[in-house]
Amino acid sequence: MAAHIGRRLRKGAATTAVAAAAVAALSASQAPGATVDDQGRQNTGDATSAPDTAADDSATGNSPYYTDLPPLNSPAPSPSAGSGEAGDRSAAEAGIPATVLDAYKKAEAALREKKAGCNLPWQLLAAIGKVESGQARGGRVTADGTTVTPILGPQLDGNGFALIRDTDNGAYDGNRMYDQAVGPMQFIPSTWSWAGRDGNGDGRKDPNNIYDAALAAGHYLCRFDWDLSEPGDLRKAILSYNNSTEYLNTVLSWLEYYRKGTHEIPDGTGALPEDRSDARPGVTPSAPGTTPPARPGTRPGKPSGSRPSPRPSAPGTGSPSAPPTTPLPSTPPTPTDTVHHLEDAGTGTLTAMAGHTFAERISTRAETEAGKAVAKVRIRFTIVGDTDTTFAGGESVATVTTDASGVAVAPALQAGEKTGAFAVQAAVAGRSVKGVPYKVTVTQRVADALTRVGEKELTCVAGGEFAEPVVVKATYGGEAAGKVAVTAKLVTSADDPAENDKGPYFKDADGKAIRTLTGLRTGPDGQLTLPKLYADGTAGTFLLRLTTAGGATLEVELTVEPAATPSPDPDPSADPDPSTDPSTEPSETPAA
Repeated sequence: MAAHIGRRLRKGAATTAVAAAAVAALSASQAPGATVDDQGRQNTGDATSAPDTAADDSATGNSPYYTDLPPLNSPAPSPSAGSGEAGDRSAAEAGIPATVLDAYKKAEAALREKKAGCNLPWQLLAAIGKVESGQARGGRVTADGTTVTPILGPQLDGNGFALIRDTDNGAYDGNRMYDQAVGPMQFIPSTWSWAGRDGNGDGRKDPNNIYDAALAAGHYLCRFDWDLSEPGDLRKAILSYNNSTEYLNTVLSWLEYYRKGTHEIPDGTGALPEDRSDARPGVTPSAPGTTPPARPGTRPGKPSGSRPSPRPSAPGTGSPSAPPTTPLPSTPPTPTDTVHHLEDAGTGTLTAMAGHTFAERISTRAETEAGKAVAKVRIRFTIVGDTDTTFAGGESVATVTTDASGVAVAPALQAGEKTGAFAVQAAVAGRSVKGVPYKVTVTQRVADALTRVGEKELTCVAGGEFAEPVVVKATYGGEAAGKVAVTAKLVTSADDPAENDKGPYFKDADGKAIRTLTGLRTGPDGQLTLPKLYADGTAGTFLLRLTTAGGATLEVELTVEPAATPSPDPDPSADPDPSTDPSTEPSETPAA
């Protein structure tokens, strides 16, 4: 016992020292103006003043997390790391299970391609995975990355934790009354429903799969155009995952530790963390991987009161009476609980050209049954339908808190390239109340002006080819109009738009003459260079008409000059000299 206590004390001193050193290093290298207190905790202005994150709007629902700090030894294994119990444990704490490490690195590679500006390091995923689940419970995963047993956080019933009522009908967490954080990255079901990703290519989005969960965590951390190489954005991203300064400091400690290097260990051999943020007097947390105990009078997954508790036996009946139970304190209703319905708050027509930002933004009002505004309610806006339109940061979901007037204004929509109609659904985060659908339309790119680039005359000789290419520029509202559809057609005349059957022509892929080109598009700068033009044997002046989506028109004049006619070589037999040709001499008339 004494030896065990001694090990715990030494570990406590070591981890405190590591925390102080790691956070101090991060303060110096990443967070200008940040300070570290005497317990190694980082104090940053951004951390404490970050936007208030409602539990049901964070990735984890602000669920409990592991507070174990990095060991003092180097992340890389030392020659003596495998000798003795302490060495084995230290190596296991420092290492990352092979499949889990592979998932983090593949997620980083995917985000480097999809959202290069985010600069997501895999070490950040490893740091979050460490504090959320101890690297999937020490790497206890199958070959495809799925956890051997489900990893569940405690039910978020407001009893020592956040209050988040069931949002998935128990699909992910098996609990139809309250939500629980699920999987190695501890997503709550309401977040996974829109943030989930398929990271291992099996066609499923499984929060219990480390490849899926790591990729989802990467996308979650990279939303809102955050650049994680910037200290401020890094802190915001971590706090959005779990809104706690202590959580931030713990993740930063492991991030700094893994950045110094780490090593791969076999799956299932990682050390299990010991200390949880909810390990305090009066709270008995459920260990991840186990189902939390049901509250008195309830069964997991069933509403309270669905099965009544046994009544105490009456005195004198011979049966022992059940001990009296202390009633649970009633939870006061939150603003979210008081919302009866949502109303549109004066949103105008939602139409924008492909590739442009919508001028109109969606506004939604949360109201009680009596029509009174409800402030501080999270409204989730979800893009629904076949479209590549997104909110800022490339996300299809945005959550905004209602203001004092009960109104939440969604971020501006950024139109993609797919045209047509789709919808944005406004709903209350964490509640099943009637939402508001908004119709959105993306129209094709257009130009209102088309001009020729260059002033050189476009000429060639009959039977030749034009040396100068035709270059045009499309604009809309005076700005370059990129990706605008253009049609080029050689017409009969300015008054006759029919296709000409003679004169200049283009060539198709088989080298045949064609005089109408469709499917052309301007570049990002609005410019378009047409394919080479050729001329048949007909000389004259011809017109090339270009039109764009939106009605802009330009006519370009083309001149084909006659081919020079070579002089024939002299041929005495064909062109005799009249001075020597006897047949041309005057005949003599006999004298009378």
